[in-house]
Amino acid sequence: MRRWLQPPRRLRPTRAGWVFCGLSFGVGFAALNTGNNLLYLVLALMLAFLVLSGVMSEAALRGIRVRRRIPRDLFAGSSTGVGLEISNHQPRVPAFAIVVEDRVIEAEQPERAAGRAFALRIDAGATELRFYQFSPTRRGVVKFLRFQVYTRFPFGLFSKSLSIDAPAESLVFPAVEPVRIPPNFGAARGGGESVAGPHGTGANAVGLREFRDGDSIRRIHWRSSLRHRQLFVSEVESENEAEIEVRLKTRGVRAGEPFEQRVSWAASEIVALLDAQNRVSLSTDDSRFPADSGTRHRARLLSFLALVEPETGHPWAAP
Repeated sequence: MRRWLQPPRRLRPTRAGWVFCGLSFGVGFAALNTGNNLLYLVLALMLAFLVLSGVMSEAALRGIRVRRRIPRDLFAGSSTGVGLEISNHQPRVPAFAIVVEDRVIEAEQPERAAGRAFALRIDAGATELRFYQFSPTRRGVVKFLRFQVYTRFPFGLFSKSLSIDAPAESLVFPAVEPVRIPPNFGAARGGGESVAGPHGTGANAVGLREFRDGDSIRRIHWRSSLRHRQLFVSEVESENEAEIEVRLKTRGVRAGEPFEQRVSWAASEIVALLDAQNRVSLSTDDSRFPADSGTRHRARLLSFLALVEPETGHPWAAP
């Protein structure tokens, strides 16, 4: 942690800084040639401005710490808010005009800025939460590298920055497009009394069980839930249970935009079917995931699609 605060800082003059330095050089040149005491006084004031700018900008950056809050679900082509906790660990000196730039690298693409966040004032010992919008360009693993922290405080003559290493990785799911599922396509009906499958309706409720992620709110048994102060849902049996399989061809195809589009279609169908309370399975030429429902199953399928490649298998795939 201590090494993050050590020099060197990066110092770059702004446009106003270049103009100010040019004026300072001109005033100094005139003072040397004329010997005018007033010009020497003006030159001394301008040089004092430069020194004061360096001291105050260093004070603004010295105690800065940054933590990243990455959302759980990142989708290619979709903008998602990433949180930055910007802290000032100095005991007495506030920090002003802090800009934090998050640097990332995706797949084999060059390093780029994921986004920026700005904090006008951070009091001594305080933490400010800021957000920026991050739009991954493709599915797969995205690596967050470091923060570039900038300030132009106090006069805007120079931009001083420091680099804070903050490595992290996250998984970007394939791009998802809206898919319309017919109302009677494998969805649970009124109050959990029956279940509609692809070919007809099922039987009545046969019991109660605890509520799990992915269960329909319509199936909650409110009387039992209020009595036990815990959510219970009606357990049903179905003659034709709605189990829908999504297939993705991975053998005999080449990597490229057509394959990426098929992966995106598969992810879109999975999300839409699971949101409609169906049990969904995923099958490729090398792997198969049995039918299931819920948020964990959704994350498992999308994680597989985030990394799937033509003619490759994955060790976590179900037999």
